[in-house]
Amino acid sequence: MPYEVVSAYTLVLGEHPGDSVDRDAGDPGTEDHDAVPARPEVSVHTTAEDAWRALDAGVRERCGMRPRPRRRIDPDAVVRLADAWRAGDPGTRYWQVTAHRLPIMVPELARAVASVR
Repeated sequence: MPYEVVSAYTLVLGEHPGDSVDRDAGDPGTEDHDAVPARPEVSVHTTAEDAWRALDAGVRERCGMRPRPRRRIDPDAVVRLADAWRAGDPGTRYWQVTAHRLPIMVPELARAVASVR
């Protein structure tokens, strides 16, 4: 079977697992002061632009900033914003955008007909 290579981009955004976040008040058997370990946000994107846009939105949400709609995303501006967010607590905050090239098997449905002369 022939292979085709596709690209995928992963985004990891979070804070150190030792940090804690408040539980939902509706959880049975818990009180408001109970805490659970924070979990990173992991997402997979089909384009680099989507991954950078998701990082921009994630950092803005964590900082309490309003979302900024953009026609084109500027990866350098997003990196500066994410680095500034991380600089607020560099020991616990982290982010990463990674590109992957994935080989996908493509079934051969029909062979090309060879012309006969």
